[in-house]
Amino acid sequence: MTQQPLAGITVLDFSTLLPGPLASLMLAEAGAKVIKIERPGGEDMRFFPPKAGPTSALYAMLNRGKTCIELDLKDPAAREQVLELVDTADVVLEQFRPGVMERLGLGPQALTTRNPRLVYCSITGFGQTGPRALEAGHDITYMALTGLLALSCGTAEVPVLPPAQIADIGGGSFPAVMNILLALIARERSGHGAVLDIAMCDAMFTLALFAQAKLTATGKAPGNGADLLTGASPRYRIYTAADGGLIAVGALEEKFWTALCDTLGLSQDERDDRRDPDGAGRALAAAFAAQDTAYWAPRLAAADCCAAPLADLAEAFLDPHFRERGLFDFEVTTGDVALPATVVPIAPIFRGGRSAKAPV
Repeated sequence: MTQQPLAGITVLDFSTLLPGPLASLMLAEAGAKVIKIERPGGEDMRFFPPKAGPTSALYAMLNRGKTCIELDLKDPAAREQVLELVDTADVVLEQFRPGVMERLGLGPQALTTRNPRLVYCSITGFGQTGPRALEAGHDITYMALTGLLALSCGTAEVPVLPPAQIADIGGGSFPAVMNILLALIARERSGHGAVLDIAMCDAMFTLALFAQAKLTATGKAPGNGADLLTGASPRYRIYTAADGGLIAVGALEEKFWTALCDTLGLSQDERDDRRDPDGAGRALAAAFAAQDTAYWAPRLAAADCCAAPLADLAEAFLDPHFRERGLFDFEVTTGDVALPATVVPIAPIFRGGRSAKAPV
């Protein structure tokens, strides 16, 4: 097996809940030794339902393979213990509000002075600077304030929540891992670590790339559900079959659109979405509504037209494609319970064993 690329790297993780723990999990999966520092009694995620064995299933899935130490960081003796760990650490990861680690004597200046090779990464909602730096927020807050949520949020009567923690993961975990790895590469050349300021809000503008292009080109931001990828085009929508099943269509390119329209039996006039996008959308909706999901699924697959029924998570877990790719081969054990491990985007050749224990 290829040696794990982060073997020999030690990470001190002071983070809680989702963004930081998922980031340190990815580092651990690539071979890093992660020491998780929790408050006495454990962090909040330990108590989130549902339970699996002695702890939360979420906690177990996010923190497998890590070593947990419970310390009261307000205790001088505990801080001394942390400082001893810092001397041999490569990365510190934290997600307190700005100023908290400084007040504890564990801020970036103090720790990088003590260990100049240290990569110190802070994850916050709004960053270390700026008027909102000290404001509280959650995933939905960051999407709301950056314009991302307004691009597709349903109607005023039936507002729709995003199906994933987009800011936490796409704005926190992933950028943190990427920049930590960049800092470790840079350290090999310079001999010095880095201080990283990861703001979950910042990456929301990256995720709104298509809308940004329209805004900068026309001076007008797209409205709710009014852009190519948020519902304005009949080529990129969710339609309802006769049995109430939902079908996701992403037939943007002409070859896929033609294959889809042929499968649905649409006439040339009905499929002309450039002349009449609303009419084309109605034609697609009527066609899909004429048959059940089971009728459409094999026909859409055979047409290879970027359209497929919505699977729920349980169905997706049984999909032969994902099974063959080994996405669910890894597991986490907590007490006597074994769970499928969180799927992380670390290539299998860089990952370690297929089973790891959750901290107790």
